[in-house]
Amino acid sequence: DVIVVDGGGDTSRALVGEIMKAIAESRGVAGFVIDGAIRDTDAFAGSDFPCYARAATPRGPFKTGPGVINGPVSVGGWTVSPGDVVVGDADGVVTFPPALAPRLIEAVRAQSAREAEVLALIQAGRYDG
Repeated sequence: DVIVVDGGGDTSRALVGEIMKAIAESRGVAGFVIDGAIRDTDAFAGSDFPCYARAATPRGPFKTGPGVINGPVSVGGWTVSPGDVVVGDADGVVTFPPALAPRLIEAVRAQSAREAEVLALIQAGRYDG
């Protein structure tokens, strides 16, 4: 599972840090997607635990306030529901319902093949687009 947190884009306080990362890792969590800030970035940078966040700050979180566990959240204008597939890389994060996976995999493979063809033409000096 990936923990996805709707922090409303607020970067004034960290929503997770090294301790929350350690707890999550010990419980088998695969990573974080945070619509807000994190802290203790060295702990994330030196590990294989992926974390995507808007910003970093040294300021810790508030310990009180509303929250929902295992419910839909909005991150960057995108709704993420429990059970959604979450995939991230250096370019960002995408999410989708598992039922869409076969169709999306097919579309991504087709797009990758098209891009590989264009890059091959460019490298061969034969691209005219």
